[in-house]
Amino acid sequence: MDINQIRDILPHRFPFLLVDRVVEYNPGVSAVAIKNVTINDNFFPGHFPERPIMPGVLMIEAMAQVGGLVMLQPEVGGSRDNFFFAGIDKVRFRKPVIAGDTLVMRMTLVKLQKRFGIAKMEGKAYVGGDVVCEGEFLMATGSD
Repeated sequence: MDINQIRDILPHRFPFLLVDRVVEYNPGVSAVAIKNVTINDNFFPGHFPERPIMPGVLMIEAMAQVGGLVMLQPEVGGSRDNFFFAGIDKVRFRKPVIAGDTLVMRMTLVKLQKRFGIAKMEGKAYVGGDVVCEGEFLMATGSD
């Protein structure tokens, strides 16, 4: 899935669209996507000027966006008009992510409660095969 297909699914736009490409995709089940981290990313001048590191909260957001790609499909019941990031648990940052890294993110649906509009997902992010971030994510459908 290229950036144009991603933009068709996710409502996010620059500078907050944090997924560059999807390399594995199983709607309603799992996805593996990448974010190419470059020195031109708009967060590096302030985080941190002498040692540019990708902010952990943006890694979490990027992973949540991959979760959105998994769930925002008509056959799953998702709609970009009413799908929200609802929470995170057990998040751990294992290693810093720096300019030049390729962040590989895997999100997998663990439990879907359609009746309540809640999806629980597990996520892991890797750089060069090493886990750099992991956690549990809650997504919710609802009204504005």
